[in-house]
Amino acid sequence: MTLDAIVIGGGPAGLSAATWLARYRRRVLVLDSGEYRNRWADASHGYFSRDPANPAELLARARADLDAYPTADVRHARAVKAAPHGDGGFQVVTETGRFAARRLVVATGVRDQFPDVEGFLEHYGASVFHCPSCDGYEAKGRPVVAIGWSEQVVGFALELLGWASQVTVVTDGRRFEGDAEHRRMLERHGVAVREETALELIGTRGDLRAIRLAGGETVECQLGFFSIAHHPLTGLGEQLGCQRDAQGYLVVDANGATTVPGVYAAGDVTPGLQLIQVAAGSGASAGVGCALSLENDPRTPPPLPPDVDDRIQVTSTGR
Repeated sequence: MTLDAIVIGGGPAGLSAATWLARYRRRVLVLDSGEYRNRWADASHGYFSRDPANPAELLARARADLDAYPTADVRHARAVKAAPHGDGGFQVVTETGRFAARRLVVATGVRDQFPDVEGFLEHYGASVFHCPSCDGYEAKGRPVVAIGWSEQVVGFALELLGWASQVTVVTDGRRFEGDAEHRRMLERHGVAVREETALELIGTRGDLRAIRLAGGETVECQLGFFSIAHHPLTGLGEQLGCQRDAQGYLVVDANGATTVPGVYAAGDVTPGLQLIQVAAGSGASAGVGCALSLENDPRTPPPLPPDVDDRIQVTSTGR
């Protein structure tokens, strides 16, 4: 069976897109690798009517809501290839099979580069974070370290000063890449730059106390943030020929449409603020835009009449 749409990615953007496609009674399959960016986080903040929220519980609720729509299905599978297929459609290959659809929504997100510090994963998502906008409020009145060495860490550290009592930049043994003016700016705001290697985060999960440097000295901190690099997961979009912007994100219009007809994108893989509520909103835009494009395409069969059983039955076409 040729589906109306395949959504690649089961995070907030992908599930939101699938929900709106299902509301238009379109047969939609979500391919969910389970590798969510915030899968280590204890809480997500600032989400409308759910502040704070446990990210895993938020996604579980969204999947349960989506399951109420008979034309939607979610499969735990990693998409490894996408290509044009048939008359204006697409084929998506997973590790175990392949599926065909008239439209695609790419919601594959980004991958963050983590610091190589002992104890990082024990603290990540509880006391160590990558996003000041998401978790800076919890730093109010507390000492914070910011791990990073590019000039971007300057704005990162100064943003954190809106909440933290003090901020220390730790470059993990690299030379700080900012120029003399960047250093003066940090100095004016009382932000020290430590170019020693970071060895260890001290404390237990939820109770970070300090970071130990290579010389043996410790820097007090109750929260840590890192600004190294994050990489948009645009591989499938690139296979299809979707344009990327200068930062490597998939270019989309207001309806989530990429530069390739029939391919939409949503969430952190597209430009803009990387917040869970923004991802869900862009997923809604892409889902509605995708559904309307199907209505306006003479090659697409209409949804089944309301009195017909439209429970989706998705089968792979083989490997």
